[in-house]
Amino acid sequence: MADLRGFDANTVEPTAALDPIPAGKYPAVITESEMKANKAGTGSYLQLTFQIIDGPYNNRVLWARLNLDNPNATAVKIARAELSAVCRAVGVLAPSDSTELHNLPLMLHVRCKKRSDTGEIGNEIKGYSKKEQPAAPTTAATNATPPWKKAG
Repeated sequence: MADLRGFDANTVEPTAALDPIPAGKYPAVITESEMKANKAGTGSYLQLTFQIIDGPYNNRVLWARLNLDNPNATAVKIARAELSAVCRAVGVLAPSDSTELHNLPLMLHVRCKKRSDTGEIGNEIKGYSKKEQPAAPTTAATNATPPWKKAG
């Protein structure tokens, strides 16, 4: 139970429903991570919260659940491979804690998928890769005369 005294919905605009973002690749960081028990109580999963950090979907949030402790060996194998992809994308290959993966840029590969329970379209993270750093200017480009200073 939570104490909500002092809150008045008349004074706060309600949130609007968010449509799924289009399929594509988005720069993001992990902002939160937490181990949670699965519904059946037979294992646990690592929930990663990703926040998009640039572009028209800046600040949108997506989640991944990695079944790292599960009686289903295939689910664990898939989760470990996905965690490996995340670690390689952020450049931390042997983390001792999930917080070591936080706030390091990577690219999320996102697709749109129809939910089996509601039929609604939602987002799903289908992959991870390194975020490309902008190329450093070359010496020639640095010494070039800017177009606005050229005689015309």
